[in-house]
Amino acid sequence: MNKKTPIVGLILASVALMADPAFAHHVMGGRMPVTFADGLLSGLGHPVIGLDHFAAVVAVGCLAAAHRAGPALAIGFILAMIAGVAAHVRGATVPGAEIMVALSVIFLGAVLLRIRQIPAGAALGLFIAVGLIHGYVLGESIYGAEASPLAAYFIGLAAIQSAVALAAMFAARAVARRQADVAALRLIGAGIAGIGLAVLMQQVIPAA
Repeated sequence: MNKKTPIVGLILASVALMADPAFAHHVMGGRMPVTFADGLLSGLGHPVIGLDHFAAVVAVGCLAAAHRAGPALAIGFILAMIAGVAAHVRGATVPGAEIMVALSVIFLGAVLLRIRQIPAGAALGLFIAVGLIHGYVLGESIYGAEASPLAAYFIGLAAIQSAVALAAMFAARAVARRQADVAALRLIGAGIAGIGLAVLMQQVIPAA
């Protein structure tokens, strides 16, 4: 494995530690979106300002790249994520959701780091589970909004998540075609796991 892998993971983990976990889920600076434009911007801002969510989407794209049905697998994640947001908006409660998000990022990074491909069915199940919990947490920023900004949020969120996931998938396929090994993807996996670990530390240490 590339000797730079631990360094990349530590760098990305340090960046995640410097991020404000509350701000990462509120594109409007904590203000509830009240217009269609507000909702659209809030949706488009995810996962860009939340490193944990961004890392998860990139990991999903990279893992989906190994399958012919990769785009369908990535879209399955997006649909599950939207369902998670909807569940939160409708009042569902998931204790420890933030910690589950961090653990899911660590797991995705570990999968990308250790193995080249997982069966399509297992990948879909993993993506659905991860999408639901990430969507639930992302729903916090729009909870209680009116119908117009809420609809716009869904549109923006689905658009940006799809763009990131598919871009990561096609980039991963290009890397796999150019290289005999998967060192580059494993490097990304190490960084993703590092982000998840840093976010988990943010959640656990203050509560200790």
